[in-house]
Amino acid sequence: MTPTSLLIFAAAGLVSGILAGFLGIGGGTVLVPLLVALKYTPVQAVGTSSLAILITAISGSVQNWRMGFFSFKRVLAIGFPAVVTAQFGAYLASNIRPYYLLGAFGLLLLLNVYLVELRKQLTAKKKAQEEYLVETPIEGVSEPKISGLKANISRVATGGAAGILAGLFGVGGGVIMVPLQILLLGETIKVAIQTSLGVIVITAISASAGHALRGNVLLLEALLLGGGGLLGAQISTRFLPKLSDEVISLAFRTLLAVLSIYIFWQAWQSYNSFNFNQ
Repeated sequence: MTPTSLLIFAAAGLVSGILAGFLGIGGGTVLVPLLVALKYTPVQAVGTSSLAILITAISGSVQNWRMGFFSFKRVLAIGFPAVVTAQFGAYLASNIRPYYLLGAFGLLLLLNVYLVELRKQLTAKKKAQEEYLVETPIEGVSEPKISGLKANISRVATGGAAGILAGLFGVGGGVIMVPLQILLLGETIKVAIQTSLGVIVITAISASAGHALRGNVLLLEALLLGGGGLLGAQISTRFLPKLSDEVISLAFRTLLAVLSIYIFWQAWQSYNSFNFNQ
């Protein structure tokens, strides 16, 4: 591996780590397109990204735990179903054609653009409700609580969706988990992000193990990406919350849109190559 490649991998890991800590995502939306651009196969990109995400998520979660912003109960409730579904996702990734995998990942990126905006709207609505309840305290009026059965079903659905995404696409699933926690469980944005990052540790362990057993994980590349991500997560969990959410959200959505175009182009190239070799 050349010095230039080392720098590229370290820089990409740093960016993914910053996104992980600030947005509660694993960073695979950046890592998978990068690995595909560097001519790794789609399934190798997914498997290697899974291991890199694990390192990044552990770093960010440890920092959150040290700062007192980590709930093992919330993380385990969502993470348990994700362990099972991540294996299913890893199986699917290893048994579908590369252009299908790339095309589906491109659609995921576009979905993420919408979900980031949805998360922002849900956060604003949640904040407005909290401010109203504080400013107009009326006896007997409080924020509605979610029933135990509904909460458990919502946690299983949230974790299950995140696990499939982790195994199939090499992403942590945080872009799905954060809005679902706000929408289905009534969590605050801060709690949702911190819980999401903790759950990603569990999904990444399951997904990377499944891909490693299938020979899809490139250890050196994953360690380089994960090392950069470890540093990036430490930076973002401490400093980036001070920045404007509007700026970060716009930059992230723009990045996702550009990456989706690139991934669709790669899927088309893979499709043409497959048909040419038939």
